[in-house]
Amino acid sequence: MALSLRARHWDYLLRIGQALTAQLDLDTVLQMVLKAAVSLLDGQGGLIALRQPDGRFAIRAVYGLPVRLQDYFSILLSDIPERAGRSDFLIPDLARKLRQVALETALPLRQVVALPMFAGRDLIGVLYVFRVHGGIFTPEERQILATFADQAAIAVHNAQLYHQLATEKRRLDAILQYSADGVMVLDPAQRITVFNRALSEMTRWPVAEALGRHHDEVIQWYQLETEMDLSRAIAGGWPLTTDAGPQAPLYVEGDLRQRDGGRISVGITYAPLLDREGRLVNIIGNVRDISRFREADRLKNTFVSIISHELKTPVTIIRGYAETLSRPEAEWDKETLREGLAVIVEEAEHLNQLIDDLLDASRLQAGALSLQMEEVALDQLAERVVQRFRTQTDKHDIATRFPPDFPTVRGDPRRLEQVLNNLVSNAIKYSPDGGRIRIRGRVRPDEVVVTVTDEGIGIPAPEQSRIFEPFYRVDDPTGRRAEGVGLGLYLAKAIVEAHGGRIWVESEPGKGSAFSFTLPRHQPNER
Repeated sequence: MALSLRARHWDYLLRIGQALTAQLDLDTVLQMVLKAAVSLLDGQGGLIALRQPDGRFAIRAVYGLPVRLQDYFSILLSDIPERAGRSDFLIPDLARKLRQVALETALPLRQVVALPMFAGRDLIGVLYVFRVHGGIFTPEERQILATFADQAAIAVHNAQLYHQLATEKRRLDAILQYSADGVMVLDPAQRITVFNRALSEMTRWPVAEALGRHHDEVIQWYQLETEMDLSRAIAGGWPLTTDAGPQAPLYVEGDLRQRDGGRISVGITYAPLLDREGRLVNIIGNVRDISRFREADRLKNTFVSIISHELKTPVTIIRGYAETLSRPEAEWDKETLREGLAVIVEEAEHLNQLIDDLLDASRLQAGALSLQMEEVALDQLAERVVQRFRTQTDKHDIATRFPPDFPTVRGDPRRLEQVLNNLVSNAIKYSPDGGRIRIRGRVRPDEVVVTVTDEGIGIPAPEQSRIFEPFYRVDDPTGRRAEGVGLGLYLAKAIVEAHGGRIWVESEPGKGSAFSFTLPRHQPNER
């Protein structure tokens, strides 16, 4: 090999190596490789074909050939050997295929050499160089071309690795950003290096402001439910490395202080990431909002407490009266028997209503609360409810106030009666000293409004937002615990909203309450 050719060869290799180090894009590096190979080997042009994910080869780079004629060269990509090594790589009938290309393109191409590009043992591409004169490629020239093929293979392999890394990074970024769980990554100094959107929403710390801060600045606890937090665990030696591997992840649970002072119940699992020498590289924290689990646990405990009391009371009364009335030595008069049996019937109805409410609540949770829709006259329905409750109390003045032309609505009469029953029952329950209870109706252009008012103890403002929650009961200011299981208003709200309406309360402690709900007007069938 002539000295000048060798010098040019090494100069090209140096420049290509610098391009690889500079991490230029793949197409730029492939063009450099092709240009160097064609120039050194006195060629007319060249191309590089790369293996695609489906195993086929496709032209990726072209030099010295008209791009518009590129498709004609695809015939050269057929029959590329799959398992050949560098020394025995040979594409069958390559010379014949080149003559066909030359004929179809009118290009004066007479010689071609094709050398494989390997990444390890994997064939990832082929480098072709074409000549217009008849001189064959010598072994020395093939050796030069092999070095360029190796450089091209390195460039392709690096690009593939970079693409895989970039794809994995995008995938991980997407998982982090769209995960329902909060995720953070800490460095060995417990500084936050990753802080995803879900965790930002939980803590109310903007991502940009949380990054770089110490863990304890962002993760602060109102109350811990576990023995220790991250700082105490690290102070105690966590994570320890044993022969069996790193110590188990640390779980911390409690009420987290949000940046604006709010509170949220979370469980955080901290997992240590160690290097081969056992040194801490990162701590990965997975943060889960457990507010619903806490609320479910609270509701379960409340349910058990209330139901055990509310079921026990009527059962105890029924059993007591039944045992008393059935005593063989007693001779009860008819009036005493009638009164005793009336109490048993009343408590049995109370028990039946409790069971119905629980079943309705269960159906509501399962989304199976059905409505049987028909025309409903709310004024007549309200009057029927009033008549029923008048027989149950002599301390309250219960009446309805509806305009004479009050329109009908489309609804389920049984469910709407249940709403009125629950509201009037609440009004009686929370006005123990008696007073007026009114059911009033008003007509608006697109809806009707029904309001149940009382002159009872009222509802404190902080509790008004919670009274429609299941099992929630407002306590009497005198200290008496409210009766019932706390499902009446919860069911009333669900029924009204299922009809397309709204329900709300206006109340002032000591001055009574007004519960109102709306229902859409059914214009075509107004009375």
